[in-house]
Amino acid sequence: MFRSAPPSTLSPRTLALGGYVATRLLGLAALAIVAAATGKDGMHRLTGRWDAVWYTRIAEHGYGHQVTLPNGAVHADLAFFPLFPALERALATVLPVDAATAGLLVSWAASLAAAWGIYAVGAHVAGPRTGVVLAVLWGVYPTAFVQSMAYTETLFTALAAWSILALLRDRWVLAGVLCVCAGLTRPTAAALIAAIGITAVVTVVRERRLRARVAAGTLLAPLGWLGYVVYVGVRQGSATAYFDVQAAWGNSIDGGVALARFIAGLPWPAALGLCLALALLGWLLFLCVRQRQPLPLLVYTVAVVVISLVGAAYFGSRPRLMMPAFGLLLPPAAALARLRARTAVPVLAGLALASAVYGAFTLLGAGPP
Repeated sequence: MFRSAPPSTLSPRTLALGGYVATRLLGLAALAIVAAATGKDGMHRLTGRWDAVWYTRIAEHGYGHQVTLPNGAVHADLAFFPLFPALERALATVLPVDAATAGLLVSWAASLAAAWGIYAVGAHVAGPRTGVVLAVLWGVYPTAFVQSMAYTETLFTALAAWSILALLRDRWVLAGVLCVCAGLTRPTAAALIAAIGITAVVTVVRERRLRARVAAGTLLAPLGWLGYVVYVGVRQGSATAYFDVQAAWGNSIDGGVALARFIAGLPWPAALGLCLALALLGWLLFLCVRQRQPLPLLVYTVAVVVISLVGAAYFGSRPRLMMPAFGLLLPPAAALARLRARTAVPVLAGLALASAVYGAFTLLGAGPP
């Protein structure tokens, strides 16, 4: 990863994946220690709580389950996209594991693919050294503990990272196909669709022609997301069914009104702290622009952040929803990559330990991540 590493035996990719795996193992170790100390079941929090339960149910029984809350709100499983539970079901069919365990295996495998893709994007944009640090930083993101859960963030991030890399390498059809898969994984695929679409427009204007592969990749990109929206609409007999289902979960778009009300309702020290966190987020976005990140990466990063902030979703989930925006970490990754190993390694190790401890206590808490 740094100058002291023997280049003949450890490639940057190996260092990136090894460093990433080390962060996740540290997170699992912290979870095991805290769970043992508190008498709680850490593994159950990875496979049997919150969204993971919904994905497992879909994998085992298909769509059709819903829960009516005491306030009358209806939570239907159609809010969850189909690729992850389909992979759970496929893996549980070929391996002697249940669907919940299969979901964990899918998530862990996808996390490696995501770290590899993030490294590759970072190396393409700013060099292998920065790519290594970028992958490790993604592993110590404050809500990186979700990367060890049977959730869709790792699968989506892997698809997004490799799709963006395909765009950077002018492989439009591959980018479009990966975006189709991303669109079957999470609604945040709208950010990736926007990145491909805007990049296509700029490419056409710059080249003054529309190449066939540019058109093909751009037309493919939205098909996964649109296909699922149409499926829900046909199944429910309403053109707006998908959006109605999401609204029932509190996931409607309100332009940031819910976020503003949440901040206004906090005690002033907490409100000030949150405003400072949002200011830091804005500063990172500014650094991304000043760094002159490639257009598809920049558009994707900004769009993921905006989508995460303008919805009416549960506030505690917003940091997790922003985690796929790995471009936010590229400016600090480039800064750390310029440091000597004796400085950078302790910084990354400290961040990894802090992330592991925070993740363990958050996972074992009452609320969903």
